[in-house]
Amino acid sequence: MSVNWRCPFCENYSTLTTNNMAGSALNFTLNNKFDDQLRVIVSVSVCPNQQCREVVIDAQFGRAEMVGSYYQIGDLFESWALRPSSLAISFPEYVPEPIRQDYEEACKIKILSPKASATLSRRCLQGIIRDYWGVRKGTLFEEISELKDRVDLDTWSAIDAVRKIGNIGAHMEKDINVVLDVEPEEAQLLIGLIEMLVKDWYVARHARQVHLAQIVQAAQNKKS
Repeated sequence: MSVNWRCPFCENYSTLTTNNMAGSALNFTLNNKFDDQLRVIVSVSVCPNQQCREVVIDAQFGRAEMVGSYYQIGDLFESWALRPSSLAISFPEYVPEPIRQDYEEACKIKILSPKASATLSRRCLQGIIRDYWGVRKGTLFEEISELKDRVDLDTWSAIDAVRKIGNIGAHMEKDINVVLDVEPEEAQLLIGLIEMLVKDWYVARHARQVHLAQIVQAAQNKKS
């Protein structure tokens, strides 16, 4: 058995096999309120990357269901990322710390409280726009609108699409600290947008700066 997988620690893609993943399951009833047999599964994966080898632990809880000759979870009630506690990407330190902190917190509480996650994501998004583009307006909606003629069409289309979704769009003109009643999927869309913008703006700019510095250094070495 093999599974395509991305390590949340080193972010490298690899293939997990029985050599680096394991799991344990428990079925129980114990007079529970669901009046049914329930199942808990704990899964452990170890990153095959020899420079990483981190341990990833997840758990699932739901109704036990017999499929063929094996039990599985039928109705999934809850799932948890135990280690790491969220799937937040580890952004480099040249991304401003307040932006990294808001993003990491938004990822960590996405399942527990999509409302709080979306609020943190909106604050993070505003922080990115203000820091990277120097745009400061009365509301996040106005600041996003200011980007239309500054960013490429694909980036603008993604930003514009997310800001028009459900309650995210309905409250975009309000204060960023207003708590929104959003679905987990909407909270994830905001997180995904932040990840895209950080990579396309901060990470790409840093890579360009490093590359240009290497060119300048190489040219200076030729002269000496």
